[in-house]
Amino acid sequence: MLTLSILRHAKSSWDDHELSDHERPLNKRGTKAAADIGRHIAQSGERPELILSSDAVRTRATVALLLSELGTPAPDVVYDSSLYLAEPVTLIGRLRKVDNAIKHVMLVGHNPGLHAISLSLPGSGDLKTLQRLAMKFPTAGLVRISFSFDDWSSIKPGSGTLKEFITPRELT
Repeated sequence: MLTLSILRHAKSSWDDHELSDHERPLNKRGTKAAADIGRHIAQSGERPELILSSDAVRTRATVALLLSELGTPAPDVVYDSSLYLAEPVTLIGRLRKVDNAIKHVMLVGHNPGLHAISLSLPGSGDLKTLQRLAMKFPTAGLVRISFSFDDWSSIKPGSGTLKEFITPRELT
């Protein structure tokens, strides 16, 4: 059985209009939210073995805060420029290349791609949770999807079960 966690980067700052989108840091609210989600993951026992993240400043900062809450052993982290603002086909393609020895992967990235795969991969799950996810996937939102197979190359739309959708607001 495989597990995929999908985490949208935490809230970023728009204070410095000279920065490119790729270089925007987290704001104060985002810093708190990323830590809160990290604590939630640590407490849930659903720790990823591998984190695949966009290389944007805000995703790197989100991952750093997450790691500070997860403790040891830390998951392996791969920052991948192809995941920056990636479309669902790119995200799924990257997941299909994961070594099958790894059973839990976390994707950290951006909307609209993350929202799209969060909606397309589950073929089942709690209807109310799926409807709530369909409405909005906010910053630092976390989705967890399980798959009944053990081969990452088998991931396709409708092949998973939505197990969790949680936002930082729900943790306070």
